[in-house]
Amino acid sequence: MSDRFEAAIRTVSDFPKAGIQFKDITPILADPALYAEAVERLRTPYSSADVTHVVGMEARGFWFGAALAERLGAGFIPARKPGKLPGPTLHEEYTLEYGTDSVEIHSGVLEAGHRVLIHDDVIATGGTAAAVARLVKRTGADVVGFSFFVELTFLNGREKLPVGVPFRAVVEV
Repeated sequence: MSDRFEAAIRTVSDFPKAGIQFKDITPILADPALYAEAVERLRTPYSSADVTHVVGMEARGFWFGAALAERLGAGFIPARKPGKLPGPTLHEEYTLEYGTDSVEIHSGVLEAGHRVLIHDDVIATGGTAAAVARLVKRTGADVVGFSFFVELTFLNGREKLPVGVPFRAVVEV
């Protein structure tokens, strides 16, 4: 199936800016069989991890994240850019190669005893995923794993993630 996934992923040159080779997974979303298989491949490594919540990162982490949560029998929590969530939030800044950015989750949703799987469609440099892990830890919940559909291995993003926390990517590029 990985070959089918890899064949379906489009590379879009110079998007969103010059020099970037963007990996577009929307063809997988458009194919019901591939999409279902992708969600299953994301679920399988964590099927016995007693996940209570999946935190999906804005916005492409929502594509698989909500379906993954449903298949795990877990709740889904969006991690979004500042100002996108109503009500009180927890905020975490992180460093980019060209500045800073930040991410938020609702406060009061996660607590001690919750077991959280952090998901995004692609891991590149790892900054957003690491920031989300810090947010989850601040709530008292435990991060039980990181789940990505695609890992851009040449960017070494997994090196920014907490050591010893399980990491899975369906496709490595």
